[in-house]
Parts: sequence; structure tokens; C-alpha cells
Amino acid sequence: MSPELSIAEEQPCPGTSHWRDLHDRVMMPNYAPLSMVPARGQGAWLWDDAGNRYLDFAGGIAVSALGHANPELVEALANQARKLWHVSNILTNQPALELARKLIDATFADKVFFANSGSEANEAALKLARRVAQDRHAEDKYEILAFENAFHGRTFFTVSVGGQAKYSQGFGPNPPGISHLPYNHSQAVLEWFEKHGDRACAVILEPCQGEGGVTPATREFVDTIRDCCERYNALLILDEVQTGMGRSGALYLHEKLGVVPDILTTAKALGCGFPISATLTTDEVAEHLAVGTHGSTFGGNPMACAVAGKVIDIINTPEILNNVDQRSEQLVAGLDDISRRYHLFTEIRGIGLLLGCVLVEQYAEKARDLMTLCNECGLLTLVAGPGVLRLAPPLNISESEIAEGLARMEEAVARFVQSAEPSS
Repeated sequence: MSPELSIAEEQPCPGTSHWRDLHDRVMMPNYAPLSMVPARGQGAWLWDDAGNRYLDFAGGIAVSALGHANPELVEALANQARKLWHVSNILTNQPALELARKLIDATFADKVFFANSGSEANEAALKLARRVAQDRHAEDKYEILAFENAFHGRTFFTVSVGGQAKYSQGFGPNPPGISHLPYNHSQAVLEWFEKHGDRACAVILEPCQGEGGVTPATREFVDTIRDCCERYNALLILDEVQTGMGRSGALYLHEKLGVVPDILTTAKALGCGFPISATLTTDEVAEHLAVGTHGSTFGGNPMACAVAGKVIDIINTPEILNNVDQRSEQLVAGLDDISRRYHLFTEIRGIGLLLGCVLVEQYAEKARDLMTLCNECGLLTLVAGPGVLRLAPPLNISESEIAEGLARMEEAVARFVQSAEPSS
């Protein structure tokens, strides 16, 4: 923010964009976007088509991990665009192979499958887990254990595995062989495996639930699942679509939890806005995805892989990962201070720069109202259910930008609390 401008002077001017009106005329009605329509971005900032400026603490739902129009990513994309755009999976390509090597060098994995979204990465992981169980064990070993409030994507298989019925209802019967248990409930996991372990092929877990409320898994919960998977010959799939690529202060959150998965999925920040995802696993598991068993027309696209390769080079460094830890501490401290003064949040939870502000009971259904007021104060935020405001700023955000975001947040909170007070 320019020093001569106050927060009030920078607040966006009200009004509905011509482009937002066009959205309602030409797009299917499965989205309800905000009235502002972004026109350009730079770093942690976005400008709409009316010239209003916003500090972006949403990051395209934890995607724009290095901000908007990052110069190094723009250069990587432009260089590749002048060479090769697409070859399909009939051929391989150098950027895909280089990216695969970087992912393998940085993780537990030996093999990589590329696709275009988190949904596709999880679809591949779930299909692979069932294939492994069929090949190694028995035809009836296909049960998948997932968790309530989980989110694993929008394909029919992944919404069925996800633990939020609102995303799968109304499309006919769900695929069989999927169970859901309460998150962070180790005893429930032990009891389920005692009854169903012989038929279990996989457990799929977000190490911190994003859409389900920004709820981190406990170490004991993850350890219990890992032990049960080993005891009953089931595979552990960690969905790090939202928590991966530095969001936690480690390249992948499971490193901080001290657990190694059999399969890991990654997307969102992997391309920092360019669509790409990956499913990572070991040689022993990967061999079951034989030629012809799975594929993706655009998976391993040279342009996407060139961008993602540069993303890893930038994020997987002490400079960025340490900044995540430092800015997280700053952001949490500021949010705690706001909450103490306005009595608004019961807790601030999450990991690194993926945080959830849990509203007190009085406002438990009004997270979207607070998000709208943040937007009106020039701060883009997210929700994670009706009672949690979610924040996912860029990993390279500066100390001064966090401070400014907190100031804009306080302005929104003050208006929110005032509007909720009964009139005299």
C-alpha cells in the first residue's frame, strides 16, 4: 500500500463488473464467484477490472504459492512455449523427465505419474491402490478408508471418497467399498481395521484437512493409521494437494509428521497456477500400473512441467521454507491479538501458511459474511466450511505485507462485529 493512502482510501469501490454479469449469462451455474473480477496480479497483489487493489491471502485456494506473475515462472513458461507445447503420452519429453527427477530426489518416491489436477492425482492413487491389492492379494481386498469432512477432488470416485456428502449427493449411487470415520479418532481406526482389515486396500488421508476446516492431523492419529496399514497390507495414501509444496514450512507436511506414505498426491502449488499434478510412489507399488492401465492426454505437458520444475527450485530452499515459518508466527500472533480484542475466534489452527480462524458460536455460520467484508476491505480470503475463515497467502510474502493484511483484517472484523450487534 502506498504510504500516502489509508486502508479506508484503498478499499474497493462498490459495483458489479460487466464481466461478472457476463459470467451469469454464459457460464454454468455451479459457481457463485464474488462480484470483483481480477484483471492482473503482481506478487501478493491483485487488481480488478475497475483498478481496485487487493492483498491476496487466498492464493487461488493455496495455489499461487509464489504470488502472481512471478518473473522466474513467467520466464520458464515463455522459454518452453517457444520450444514445445504438447506431445501426448505417446512420447515423453525433457521437462517432464527433469521434473520427475526433482520430485524423486526431494521425496521418498521412485516413480511419478503426471496429470492436471488434484482430483486426477487422487483418482490415479486410488485406482493404483486397488490394482495393487488385486494383484498381490485377493479380488475382495478393495475397501478404502477415508475420513469425515475430507476433500479429495471432484471426480465421482474422489467425491465419493471425500467425506462431505453435499459433493456426492444427487448423482446416483456411490461406488462401493468406501468407509468414512471421524478425523483424528485413532480408536475408531483400530476398531475399523479389526473388522475390515483383511479387505482393506488403502487409507487416504489429508495430513491437514483444508476444505474440512483447516484441521491438522495429530501425530498419534497418523502413526496409528501407518501401523494399521502395515499390519493389514493396506497402502497409505497422503493427499498433500493443499498441504504440499512448502505450505507447511517443509516441502511436504508428512516430513514434519515423521511418516512416510506409500503414495503421495500433489498439485495446486506444484504449478503455482499452471495446471499440473503428480502421483508419487515407490518402485514396488508403481510396477502394478502397467502399460495401458491408466493415462492422461495432457499429463506431463512440457509447459506445465517446465513451470513446476522452476517452482520446486524456488520453493525447496531454506529461504522460502524459513519464511513460511516466520510469516506464520507473525500471522498467528496478529490474528490472536485481533481475536482477543474482538472476541471473534475460538482458535487459530492449521500449519505454516494454511490457517483457519474458527469463529465463536455466536458467528458459527457466518464465515462467508466475514470473507465478503474482508474482500470489501481489500483483502482476499477463503472459507473452510460455514464457521472457519481460511487464509493461504503466498509463501514468499513479506513481513510488511503480512502486517498490512492484518490491518485490513482488523478493519473487516470491526465492521463484522459491529454489523452483528443488535440495534438499540
